[in-house]
Amino acid sequence: TLFKCCSGSPTIAAMSELEMEARVTVLEARLKTATADYNESLDTIWMLVCAMLVFFMHSGFSLLEAGCVRFKNTQNILAKNLLVVTVGFLCWY
Repeated sequence: TLFKCCSGSPTIAAMSELEMEARVTVLEARLKTATADYNESLDTIWMLVCAMLVFFMHSGFSLLEAGCVRFKNTQNILAKNLLVVTVGFLCWY
């Protein structure tokens, strides 16, 4: 009873070699699935972080360009940059 698992499975000593191999195979498949899910989650998080950085970069360039032009042209520059961000987002989506 020392090796008895909480789920009520038979003890390790009472299991045959084939049963143990089958359980190991199932556990390896579960581990492979969990690893794939984890890697996909990390890829998604990384993509979202990079997208956020790109959007902040666009706002920085908008402010830079607005500061480099005369006051009367500021609205046109900001509208152009908003259009660029919108088209980029639609192409990405």
